[in-house]
Amino acid sequence: MKLAYTNANRMMVLNVQNLLEREGIKTLLRNEYAVGAMGEISPFEVWLEVWVFNQADYNRARTLVSTSISDSHAPEWLCHECGERNDPSFDFCWNCQTDARASRS
Repeated sequence: MKLAYTNANRMMVLNVQNLLEREGIKTLLRNEYAVGAMGEISPFEVWLEVWVFNQADYNRARTLVSTSISDSHAPEWLCHECGERNDPSFDFCWNCQTDARASRS
């Protein structure tokens, strides 16, 4: 197993885990309950971590993570079903739940 991503923001880590799992990469969360030890150990040691089980998936996982993080400056996308504008980080339209891949193609 190899560490693919860690962050102080729990939501960012869970989003990365969801992204990797959706792409068929098996992951494991570590330090899920370590926050209770903060103060006794370094705050960096309690950050939630996403680990990739299969070493063969590691490079693809790192590419997916870096791409998803760098897309934060991407333009909004327009849903082809309802016409709603959506944040580039959304995989589905917030209004009608249409898959973003269908609207972006």
